[in-house]
Amino acid sequence: MKIFSIGKIVNKKENVKLVLKEEYKDGLLGLDGFGHALILWWMDGTDNESSRNTLVENKPYKKGPERVGVFALRSPERPNPIAVSSVDIAYVDIEKGEIGLYYIDAFDGTDVVDIKPYTPSIDRIEHPSVPSWSSHWPLSFEKSSVFDWESEFNF
Repeated sequence: MKIFSIGKIVNKKENVKLVLKEEYKDGLLGLDGFGHALILWWMDGTDNESSRNTLVENKPYKKGPERVGVFALRSPERPNPIAVSSVDIAYVDIEKGEIGLYYIDAFDGTDVVDIKPYTPSIDRIEHPSVPSWSSHWPLSFEKSSVFDWESEFNF
């Protein structure tokens, strides 16, 4: 198995975008009609033996259980440090190989491993089930932006 970077995140104040390597620019054809995408990126800050061997986190959420497995979390510590972010697309420039973003929770210079269009018929769940300790969290991407996430985390 081989995973490699297809581009990088630029995350500098008012300039947030994904810049593809030259050889992947044509892969953006048709993306300009989508308003959202799923960006898969490499959490290189946790690409180490300790983080890759962490399977359980102790009390990651203030209102959560004492121990939670990494496959029930969005924790950066996991066997393969791959993150996924839902993003609003500001623009798509195929010639430059760029996707303009309003926000992404990745650092400047982060490697991108894949891009997938957000399609409601596949990605939207109308009645999601979540554990009781997270049932008060927002039910949409849009409402998440104003939610007080700081009061939820212990990290």
